[in-house]
Amino acid sequence: MKAHTRETQATMTPQKSLQYLKEGNQRFQNNLKANRNLLEQVNDTSDGQFPFATILSCIDSRVSAELVFDQGLGDIFSVRIAGNFVNEDILGSMEFASKLAGTKLIVVLGHTSCGAVKGACDDAKLGNLTAMLSKIKPAVNAVTEPSDISKRNSKNLEFVDNVSHMNVKLTIDRIHAESPILSEMEKNGEIMIIGAMYDINTGEVTFFE
Repeated sequence: MKAHTRETQATMTPQKSLQYLKEGNQRFQNNLKANRNLLEQVNDTSDGQFPFATILSCIDSRVSAELVFDQGLGDIFSVRIAGNFVNEDILGSMEFASKLAGTKLIVVLGHTSCGAVKGACDDAKLGNLTAMLSKIKPAVNAVTEPSDISKRNSKNLEFVDNVSHMNVKLTIDRIHAESPILSEMEKNGEIMIIGAMYDINTGEVTFFE
């Protein structure tokens, strides 16, 4: 499989880009990697890059977007931060990726058993981590079940995963609210912004469609 070029990137639509990621995740689950020569892709991308998707995911070592979607060099922009939330810098990076570099799809990828979400559920305090986890607290508060305070913590993995799911949705809401550029591009059909969850037990990515 060759690295994307300006010409192949131009043929990508938001829906086609999504399909590429779905097919890549299916290959990953079946342990059937696409045939790539990564050193050849290094050479092919030395003069430029033409990715088709931008993926915001967690720093979790088990959730590498390139691996779980079976993509090669030059295929995707990968933005990683604990808890996969957005801030001004990340939104700026997404705007660059979409408006200037031509990606057709933005994916906000959460995952099961997320450590950052667990920390937010437990209201953990530790240096700069305290401020970071505060970005995830709105998702914790938005999940109303269970109401029993003793079950609203990291020991309740169902609650944790529901918060992760909500965090993805609220992150997309923030993208729409805080980036007029990306919102306008999506409204015009130039890009798609979509959420997804990765299951660390199975390797499956479920998109919010």
